[in-house]
Amino acid sequence: MGIFSSINIAASGLSAQRTRLDVISDNIANVDTTRTPEGGPFRRSRVVFRPRVEQPYWRSPFLPETMDNGIGKGVRVVKIEKDIDAKPKLVYDPTHPDAIKSGPQKGYVEMPNVNIVEEMVDMISASRAYEANVAVVNGSKAMFSRALEIGR
Repeated sequence: MGIFSSINIAASGLSAQRTRLDVISDNIANVDTTRTPEGGPFRRSRVVFRPRVEQPYWRSPFLPETMDNGIGKGVRVVKIEKDIDAKPKLVYDPTHPDAIKSGPQKGYVEMPNVNIVEEMVDMISASRAYEANVAVVNGSKAMFSRALEIGR
């Protein structure tokens, strides 16, 4: 395991959680958007994470291969997808410009499928994960500093 592996792994987590926070912020900002360029109300977005795939890494020549159990590679954002499975909420407001003009749902407005409580819970989760990755980076820096002090 290289000296900077833990920092690289934590950095991948920081980047992924920042993307997640950006998507959550976008969802919250568009909680009342009833008209999009694609047509219809705004659809909630969500981030899909996957572990990083096997990448060549520097391995210490002093560590026997039998003792090298591999290292975690971190996480990456695979895609940001729209939640198209959930149906938009219908709110009765016949004065709204986007209200349905005819049919059995006349006067109803299709609202985004964004649940503000769910988004806030996701935001807290993402910020806690971000803080945990920052703690890993700070712990690694402290450990490296102590190792350098021992060598003096």
